[in-house]
Amino acid sequence: MPRDSSGYLVAGVISPARKVPSSIPRPEYVGRAGPREYTGDNIYSAQQVELIRESGRIAAGAVEAVGAAIRPGITTDELDGIAHAYMIERGAYPSTLGYRGYPKSCCTSINEVVCHGIPDDTVIEDGDIVNIDVTAFKNGVHGDLNKTFIAGNASQDAVDLIHRTREALNRGIKAVAPGREVNVIGRAIESYAKRFGYGVVRDFTGHGVGEAFHSGLIIPHYDAAPRFNDIMEVGMVFTIEPMLTLSGGYAWDLWADDWTVTTRDKSITAQFEHTLVVTERGADILTLP
Repeated sequence: MPRDSSGYLVAGVISPARKVPSSIPRPEYVGRAGPREYTGDNIYSAQQVELIRESGRIAAGAVEAVGAAIRPGITTDELDGIAHAYMIERGAYPSTLGYRGYPKSCCTSINEVVCHGIPDDTVIEDGDIVNIDVTAFKNGVHGDLNKTFIAGNASQDAVDLIHRTREALNRGIKAVAPGREVNVIGRAIESYAKRFGYGVVRDFTGHGVGEAFHSGLIIPHYDAAPRFNDIMEVGMVFTIEPMLTLSGGYAWDLWADDWTVTTRDKSITAQFEHTLVVTERGADILTLP
């Protein structure tokens, strides 16, 4: 049960990577050190958007399947197995598996882990909050989302943080409109989070997604103006995925695995994410079950 004497998480034992049938197409980066530079844009046709929606629906279903299994006593590796099987059964490749060497089919981030927690033999305990981040690749496109769940009975502070982080994502989505700069999304999120004294993690952002897992487009979750001033256009596809901290800080540390990000002050943190497409009237969420 990898926790230190203070109850904070430490790295556990990672099991071998799960197998994917050869019949399921892989993203181009699998088996390579990293993805090729993406030279396309972030605007997709209606037909392409529907393919992203299919990948997004599979990813969302996997998140819900994992969420239904979260309870004290289960390991994060067992949760990874659920996400992996769900995607494979639907002909999708788990996008994280083999991305820049990442060894698992989803990310499981508990309590003070901001993002990119690697599933291992960590046992979930009563009161833990657990973020499940899943991306599915099918028909040549990715759909990406995450959601934070509660194991057993969490503190009221944790419950409130989760509820308000979900609402922060909703506020960000409502700020989406063609002709606006993408930094208005972060302004909406941060202004809401500040009402409760929460911190907004700055260095991990939303991103363009579709043919590429990460296209290079950056969607900030804080008021970054005048930076990140790309103009939203109809057909543009990207994620919004705010990470809020209970303490109000946004400094972070990186574990030796080069993936796991924790809050520096060990404050708990929650996150929610959707992939969406900009429409003439706002945004259409592509990662619903």
